[in-house]
Amino acid sequence: MDHPSQPSERHFDHCPWLFAAEATEEQRAAQREVQRAVGGDTVIGERCYVAESAAVFPDRLRLGDDSYIAAHAYVTGELDTGSHCTLNPFTTVRGNVVLGHGVRIGAHTSLLGFNHSMAPDRPVFRQPLTSRGIRVGDDVWIGSHVIVVDGVTIGDHCVIGAGAVVTRDLPAWSVAAGNPARVLRDRRQVRGEGSAAPTDPAAPADPAASGTRQPDDSRTPTTHPTPHPAPSAVAADDPEHALQVAGAAGAKAAAAAPGKRPDDSRTPTTHPTPHPAPGAVAAGNLEHALQVAGAAGAEAADLPGILPGGGRTPGTRPTSDAGPRSANLAAFADAARDQTAGLLDRCWNGERYVDRPGAGPTVRAHCDAVEIADLLLGAVPAHLSAEEHIGRLSGLQDPKSGLVPEFGEPLPVADGDGFIGEGAALYHVLCVGYALDLLGPGLPHPVQGVRDMTVHQLLVRLEALTWRTGAWGAGAWVDSFATAAHWNLRHDDGHGTPESLFGWLLTRADPWTGMWGSPSAEEGRLQVVNGYYRLTRGSFAQFGLPVPYPERVVDAVLDHARDARHFGPGRENACNVLDVAHPLWLCTQQLGRSADGYRSGEIRDWAERQLATVLPRWQNGRGFGFGQGAAGPGPEPGLQGTEMWLAIIWYLADLLGRSDELGYRPRGIHRPEPARQGITGLS
Repeated sequence: MDHPSQPSERHFDHCPWLFAAEATEEQRAAQREVQRAVGGDTVIGERCYVAESAAVFPDRLRLGDDSYIAAHAYVTGELDTGSHCTLNPFTTVRGNVVLGHGVRIGAHTSLLGFNHSMAPDRPVFRQPLTSRGIRVGDDVWIGSHVIVVDGVTIGDHCVIGAGAVVTRDLPAWSVAAGNPARVLRDRRQVRGEGSAAPTDPAAPADPAASGTRQPDDSRTPTTHPTPHPAPSAVAADDPEHALQVAGAAGAKAAAAAPGKRPDDSRTPTTHPTPHPAPGAVAAGNLEHALQVAGAAGAEAADLPGILPGGGRTPGTRPTSDAGPRSANLAAFADAARDQTAGLLDRCWNGERYVDRPGAGPTVRAHCDAVEIADLLLGAVPAHLSAEEHIGRLSGLQDPKSGLVPEFGEPLPVADGDGFIGEGAALYHVLCVGYALDLLGPGLPHPVQGVRDMTVHQLLVRLEALTWRTGAWGAGAWVDSFATAAHWNLRHDDGHGTPESLFGWLLTRADPWTGMWGSPSAEEGRLQVVNGYYRLTRGSFAQFGLPVPYPERVVDAVLDHARDARHFGPGRENACNVLDVAHPLWLCTQQLGRSADGYRSGEIRDWAERQLATVLPRWQNGRGFGFGQGAAGPGPEPGLQGTEMWLAIIWYLADLLGRSDELGYRPRGIHRPEPARQGITGLS
C-alpha cells in the first residue's frame, strides 16, 4: 500500500506504528501537547503515541514505553500497561485493566474491567458498579472484536481469536476462541502434533492460521465471508470463520454457564479446570479416585477401608459428600499412624537414620525422622531417648560458626561476608533447628555469619544472588538466612539485619507476579515459584508478615500449576507440589477463604485433584516416595518424601477446609503458624 510522502496526523492516528520513524518535529511537538492534555493521574512513557481522536479520560493511566492508543479508542478508569502495548482503532478499555509487556489488542475489541450488579430490587441504571479488574500477561495477542469481561486473567503468551468473548481465565500459552472463549491448543505445540487439551472434533483451528496482519502484527487475521454453520459446530477446515462467529448458540451457552457470582454482579464466569491425565478420576470424588487408583496407574496403597480389597466394593460411589469423603482423610491418617513405627524402623541402620534402605546416613534423615514421629505420634522416634536425640543433633552444630556440616564432611568455609552460599549446611539451618525446636531446646548456638553480617554486606549478597538464572537457589538462601535470623533472635535481639532483608524483598517484588526472579523458556516458572516458596517460608510466613501482591502470586502459581513439563503424568514431585500448595495457602490467608474468594474455585479444584492423586501413592510400611521422576531422591519411599507429602496433604486438605479430619498438624519446618510474630519496624 502506498503512503503519502508525509503522513498527516489523521494518518498517524490510524497507523501510529509509523509515528516514531516518520513524524516531523512539528508533529512530535503536537503529539507532546496531546499527551499533556490527557487528564487524570497520567504517566506516559518514551516513544508513545496517543491519537488526538481517541477519547482518553482516565482516572489513572500508566502507558509503558513504545506503546500507543490509536484512533477513536475509548479509555476510562485505571489502565496500566507494560512496554510495547498497542490499543488499535476503536478499542475500548474501561475499569481496572493491567496489561503486561508486548500486548497487542485488535481493533473494535473491548476490555471491560468493571460491571453493574443486577439485583432485582432496583432499576439497572441505579445498580452500583463493581470491579475485579482484568489482568493480561506478557506477549499476548488479542484479536479484533473480542470482548473480555471483568474478573478475567489472561496468562502470558496467549493468542485470542477474533470475535471471542472471554468470560473465564485463560492459562499461559493458550490459543483460544469462541463465545464463550475456550482453549483450542497450547501455542507451544507444533500444529499437526495433536492438541494440548481435548477438543471437540469440530473445534476451530489456530486463529492465526490464515489471513493478513497489519504492519505491526497486532491484529487477528481478517476473515472471508462464509455461510454460517450449524449453531453447535464449526467446520474444522474453516478456522477463520470459526474465530469470527459468536452466534446465538455461544451467547446462550455463556448465559447458562455455571459460576455466576453470589452477588449477581458480573457476567457469569467459570474458571478452567486442567484436564486430568488419562485414567484419572474427576476432582471432588476422592473416594472413587482412591478406589480405582490401581486402574489409573497409580501405586496401589491398600489402605484399610479406602482402597480395593480394604473393606469396600471397588468402584462404589459415595451416597453423600459428607460421610465417605470425610472418612478417607481420617482413614489415611489412621493408617499412616499405625505404620509410622515400621517405616522409621526401616530407615534406622542400627546407629543412624538413612532416607531409605541402602542410602547413607544424613543429618536431614535424622531430622525427618523427628518430624514424622512428632507429626503422627506426638513422640520422638523410639530408637533413641529424647535426651539422646537432643544430644546428637545439638552436638552437630559448630559452636563458633553455628553451622552444621553433613556427616563426614568438613565444616563449610564462610564467604567474605561471614555466611555460606550453598551446600547442605544451608538446609541444616532449617531442619536441625526445627528438629531441636520440636524436641525442646532449639539450636544451642547462634549462626554467627548471619548475626554479624552488616546491612551493606547483606544488600550486596542479595543483589548478587542468581535471581535471573536460578531463582530457587536465591530463594533457598533467603530461607536459610531468615531462619538463622529467627534462631539468633532467641539468643539476643541486638544483632543481625532482618529488617533490611524485608525492606529489600518488599522493594524488589515484581508487581506483576508478586515474586522474585525471572522465568525461562526451558523451565517456565519452575525456578520462580519454587524459589518463592522457599523465600516466603523463611521470611514472611515464618515471621507472620503479609506477602506483597497476593492476587498476582495466586495468578502466577495457578498458571505454573498447569505446566505439563512439571505437572504432567509421572512428573510431579514433592517439591513442585508443595511449592504450589504452600503459596496458595499462604495467600488465601490474606485474601480470604470464602467460596467467593479470589480464584477460590480453581484453588479448591487443584487441591482436590492433588489429593486424589497423592493419597493412593502411600506404600504400606514404607511411606511416600519423593516423586515419580529422577529429581531428588526419586520414587523409592523414604523419610524425605514421607515428611514432605504428609505436610503437603495437610495443606491441600486445609485449602478444602478439611484438615481437621487428618488429626495432625505440622509443627516443624512446614508449620502453618508463624514461628515468630512480626519484626521490629515491620510488625
